[in-house]
Amino acid sequence: MAYGTPRTKDEILPYYTDIRRGRPPTPELLEELTARYDAIGGLSPLKQLTEAQRDALQRELDAIEPGQYHVTLGLKHATPFIEEAVAEVAAAGFRRIVGLVLAPHYSSYSIGQYIGRVREAAAPHGIEVKGIDSWATEPAFVDFLAADMRARLASMPENTKVLFTAHSLPQRIIDGGDPYPTELRATAEAVAAKAGLTRWSQWSIAWQSAGRTPEPWIGPDILEVISSFGAQRTTDEPIDGVLVSACGFVADHLEVLYDLDIEASRHAEGLGLAFARTACVNDDSAVMAALARRVAAA
Repeated sequence: MAYGTPRTKDEILPYYTDIRRGRPPTPELLEELTARYDAIGGLSPLKQLTEAQRDALQRELDAIEPGQYHVTLGLKHATPFIEEAVAEVAAAGFRRIVGLVLAPHYSSYSIGQYIGRVREAAAPHGIEVKGIDSWATEPAFVDFLAADMRARLASMPENTKVLFTAHSLPQRIIDGGDPYPTELRATAEAVAAKAGLTRWSQWSIAWQSAGRTPEPWIGPDILEVISSFGAQRTTDEPIDGVLVSACGFVADHLEVLYDLDIEASRHAEGLGLAFARTACVNDDSAVMAALARRVAAA
């Protein structure tokens, strides 16, 4: 399962409306979102990348046990919706579903909702559902991020700070005891150790892409953190570069290609800071194989 994305310009409005729980966006908000898509080439590549991840997972499961698994895709905010995927599985006669969300960190607000929708849709069909809640410290995932981090740090200024980021969530979710920040920190600590960041001062955590709602979202926001790095350039412990590891995301999409590669990059460079980002997993074969093993063991 994954978040979903518009496949055409005409789908931006219904997609945005679904995210807003049935409330259409104002013309200004719709225009702003469309402009962001235009800035990254017209549309997000997330559809193609998610389908590539699905196909890679199918290949890896076939290698484990040929003919025993059928991988189908269900999306949260676009077609095929999660409920449509469950209906397809039921029509094909399957009696068990293993739900895998293409996001490594558990939150009741994200992965919990995905798995909950599967259970609700599967219940009338008597289908058993097993959810994979988290793969925050999956070794193949950690190895992928750490290897790319080491390579990119080699071409960055000596005083470069690593920022691990994930999508912000409403503060009320965290106040209720949600483990999401702890999950992100577990990934950050594992990747930092693997990449050879031996000092706590070499890295920190920031949040990005907070929603446009009146309620507070968890921080600090990445742009605020980058501003603090810029202010530190003239101190005795200057920071000259920022390397972002968007470890909360596993595929290139709007929040990566615009919020980081355009917005955060411009902000950093405007402050005289070098800026770079580690690669997203996309359909990396080692990570897909590791996820297939988790599915097979579920």
